[in-house]
Amino acid sequence: MLIDSHAHLEMKEFESDRRAVIERAGKAGVDHIVTVGTNLALSRKALSIARQYENIYATVGVHPHDVARAGDKTFDDLKDLARDPKVVAYGEIGLDYFRNLSPRETQKEMFGKQLALAAELKLPVIIHDRDAHEDTLAMVKASGVRCGVFHCFSGDWAMARQCIDLGFYISVPGVVTYDKSKTLQDVVRQAPLDSMLLETDCPYLTPEPHRGKRNEPSYIIHTAGKVAEIKGIPWEEVAHVTSCNTRKLFGIASAAAKQSAR
Repeated sequence: MLIDSHAHLEMKEFESDRRAVIERAGKAGVDHIVTVGTNLALSRKALSIARQYENIYATVGVHPHDVARAGDKTFDDLKDLARDPKVVAYGEIGLDYFRNLSPRETQKEMFGKQLALAAELKLPVIIHDRDAHEDTLAMVKASGVRCGVFHCFSGDWAMARQCIDLGFYISVPGVVTYDKSKTLQDVVRQAPLDSMLLETDCPYLTPEPHRGKRNEPSYIIHTAGKVAEIKGIPWEEVAHVTSCNTRKLFGIASAAAKQSAR
């Protein structure tokens, strides 16, 4: 069984058919989905969805695009949400120097605050890093946070090795299926499988052969297949190990473990 470690089921793109999307994921062999908050309102919505489905979990946090509109009250409310047992991580948080929708200095200030908050809450962090590798790594190192994942990993193998050495996982999106994604494919080739998670980042970054359509959790099978092809190992091994990694990071029990506990 697979786990989609990073989805955005709370977003408007899934308003009309969210239940059908979740059902398709189950039929495709996706055991669990982590739906990731990107601001206070969407964190609330992510948690609401997670409460409705046993196999869906949520995270809370403020994405770098939205941090200019966040304040102390925002973080107090996120702390309250984070107490819910269906919340398994803090994020996604980080730096985005590609779109710069929030000023860079504000991004860095709020990233530091949220790293400290995640540590206070004893939650793993989900890191967003786009065109900001040097600053992101420096701030993570300085924070002392050593549990989390660099989501939608976009660095090279040298950076991946630093992240792994710090105790972080790297997460592989559907981008790995694109012919031009040579750097990410090289990272997948060199990185140990026990340091990887798989994600869709849906509704974005749709893998081949569905590129051009809205992404959804069921499509993670194509990402797993590409990772297996690159590493020259069975698809089932990729599914098993990356799912175990995700459960370990987020404290998610397997379906079998839940059944035996009843």
